[in-house]
Amino acid sequence: MTGGGPTRTLPSHDPMGQETSEKWEVQLRKGCLELAILASLWGGRLYGLEILRRLESESDLIVSEGTVYPLLSRLKSLALVESEWVESDGGHPRKYYRLTTAGKHRAIEMARVWSEFSASLSKLLVPLSKERHTKEKPEKEK
Repeated sequence: MTGGGPTRTLPSHDPMGQETSEKWEVQLRKGCLELAILASLWGGRLYGLEILRRLESESDLIVSEGTVYPLLSRLKSLALVESEWVESDGGHPRKYYRLTTAGKHRAIEMARVWSEFSASLSKLLVPLSKERHTKEKPEKEK
């Protein structure tokens, strides 16, 4: 799973044997995937490929079918989403997913927790952001 848009260059050398920054970013994205899927279904029912496209276009999450479908199955077993097969004009039926009432409540709660967490972490990261911007300025601006 990788993000779209510009490629991020992160330090990968870790002499202590801990996870690299790239692995950390992958884990962060995986941890947010359930919320991203629930959010993608907020506007109504979607079939699998539409979910994948929405994740990519609206969040830069490029995810394989092999990652999304097992997660959709788990969300279905938790009664957070429901699915139905619908005949399509293209010949093959499509499996559409939609949020259940419990799924809507879960999405709202997860969004609340995410907003609080990211806002508090953003406050902590302000000094790092200032440092990064200082280092990125051309020499004559410093």
